Amino acid sequence: MRIAVFCGASSGSDPMIIESARAMAQAIAAKGMGIVYGGGHVGLMGVVADAALEAGGEVIGVIPGFMIEKELAHQRLTELITVRDMHERKMRMHELSQAVIALPGGFGTMDELFELLTWRQLAIHTKPIGLLNVNGFYDPLLAQVERMKRDGFLHGPTTIVTASGPGSLLEALLAAG
Repeated sequence: MRIAVFCGASSGSDPMIIESARAMAQAIAAKGMGIVYGGGHVGLMGVVADAALEAGGEVIGVIPGFMIEKELAHQRLTELITVRDMHERKMRMHELSQAVIALPGGFGTMDELFELLTWRQLAIHTKPIGLLNVNGFYDPLLAQVERMKRDGFLHGPTTIVTASGPGSLLEALLAAG
């Protein structure tokens, strides 16, 4: 089993987020599962890749050619796949994984998360999707999702698995799958 991990090419400003990203990758590797991620060695992406590799895990990076320099492609991965663009990146990550976890991140992380949420709502896939809600990072987003449900804009499968700790998120995600 492989889990697509969406996360920032930046580390952010909260040290707890960095430590949680490291612990999430270690927990995935400890379960004998692989990680599919954006392919960079900077920011949370680098933290996730390095922690999983150090724990003996499989790590597959998927990166658009034009971003190899910008995100400084990781050179020690199990496999690095170069694709044409961001859409192909998301599609390839989707094809290679059986579940999705979003760590804190910026617009790119949100784009990846929302595309996979949309595909699930349209029944393109049935993979469980989880959010690592470190220090309430995703609380405003979860409140917005509840508002969209309440106002009748979300239909079909809208369950998002959330937890503040890596171990509890992984267990809940596996139970949901």
